[in-house]
Amino acid sequence: MSALSVLAFGIVLGFTLTVPPGPMNALMAARSVRSFRAGFVTGLGAMSADLVLAAAVYFLQSVVNLSSVVRYIYVLGCVVMAFLAYRIFRSRASVAPKESGELATYSTALGIGLSNPFQILWWFTAGLAFAYLGGLVLFVGLFGAIAVWVVVFPYGMHAGVRRYPGLERAVTWVSTGLMVAFAVYFAVLAA
Repeated sequence: MSALSVLAFGIVLGFTLTVPPGPMNALMAARSVRSFRAGFVTGLGAMSADLVLAAAVYFLQSVVNLSSVVRYIYVLGCVVMAFLAYRIFRSRASVAPKESGELATYSTALGIGLSNPFQILWWFTAGLAFAYLGGLVLFVGLFGAIAVWVVVFPYGMHAGVRRYPGLERAVTWVSTGLMVAFAVYFAVLAA
């Protein structure tokens, strides 16, 4: 495979990782109704978690037996998603409206990304396989796609809410529902 085709594959892979509905997109959507900047900073926290997990894959691939800890990853994910569902529902408009600035928003998203079972399992399974397949060039494409999504998705959500204010309530309810669904799913997987 040429470097250009590996890069293109990485871009496609990045969009397949970021575009599907999941806990982080629900959080980004809920925060984007407040402001584009809050959604964008949330996305940066999620992308930073992906960077940490990608680095961990390279350094821990021969040391960690993921099958021995997967149940605990699901339990942690269940707790985090249930907590997020509660916070989104309680705020009715955005997650943690009283957070003290961008550092808190970023840190929260980073912590959630590092405890999200989907992200952890993806990096230590598919991510590990793709690291062998395409190496650094593939990950450049993958993170390029993630960077595009971190800008485009919050902007689209925020612009949509500004144009159609009633959309804010729908985003809150859908985000809450997704978090509850993921919490239940992770609880079932842990059991």
